Amino acid sequence: MNLSFEVALAARYTSSTQKIRILSEHLVGREAYCPGCGSCPISRHANNNPAADFFCPNCGEDYELKSQRNRFGSTVVDGAFGAMMNRLRAVQNPNLLLLTYEAPTLEVSNLVVVPKQFLTPDIIQKRRKPLSALAKRAGWTGCNILLQKIPDVGRIYLVKDRTVEPAATVIATWQRTLFLRMQGDFVTRSWLINVMRCIERIGQCTFSLDQVYAFEGELRELYPNNRHVREKIRQQLHLLRDNGYLDFLGRGKYRLAG
Repeated sequence: MNLSFEVALAARYTSSTQKIRILSEHLVGREAYCPGCGSCPISRHANNNPAADFFCPNCGEDYELKSQRNRFGSTVVDGAFGAMMNRLRAVQNPNLLLLTYEAPTLEVSNLVVVPKQFLTPDIIQKRRKPLSALAKRAGWTGCNILLQKIPDVGRIYLVKDRTVEPAATVIATWQRTLFLRMQGDFVTRSWLINVMRCIERIGQCTFSLDQVYAFEGELRELYPNNRHVREKIRQQLHLLRDNGYLDFLGRGKYRLAG
C-alpha cells in the first residue's frame, strides 16, 4: 500500500481543507480495500451522495471518510445531528473511515475503520449551540461521534503508525463483530458494546464474572431504568459466548475467543 498523497492533484486548490479532501479521497480510492470482504479497490460514490463517500462494488458496504492532520482524539466532529440520527436508522448507514496524515511529507500515518454496528445513538453527542439566527443555516445543530465509547475491537487499523496491517488480520477482526448487526434494536446492541468495553478494560484474555460485576455501578448509570443490572450482565456474556466472541470455561470464568 502506497501511503503517499499524489500532491499534484490538488495543486490548483488554495484551501488547505479542500486540498486534503481531494488528496485523501484519491488515496483511499487508489489504495484502500474493503475490510469486509477484501475487495480492492473500493469505489467512490457520486459527489452528491449525502451519506457516504465510498462503496465496495463486491459486497456493497458503504464508507464515510474523515481526514485530519493530527490523530483523532476522543471525539470526531460530524455534520447535522438530525441527519446523523436518521442515517443510524437506515439500512445503508456507512462505516466510518478515519485517516490521519503527517506534514510536511503528506503521508498517511493511520487509517482506521469503525464498523457501522458500533455507531449507535448513545455515542452521538448533540452540540449545545445551534447556529445563530444571523447564520446562513440558522438553527442548524451539529454533532460529535464519541470515539471513547467504542471498544478497541470496533476501531480496526488498516494502517497504524505508518505500518500497513495484514489484510487477513483486518478482515478477521471485522468478521468477529458482525453478529452485532443482527441485534434487533439499538438498546440491545448498546448493552453488548458496553459490556465488551468493560471486558477490554479488565485487560486480560481470561476473566471472571466477578470482574465484570465490578462495572455494575457504571452500567447502572448508563441504564438507570434497569433494576437488574447483574442479570443483564450475565445475559450479555451469554450472548457474546453464543456468537463466538467469548468462550465459557465454567465456574464463572470466560475467555476472549480467538
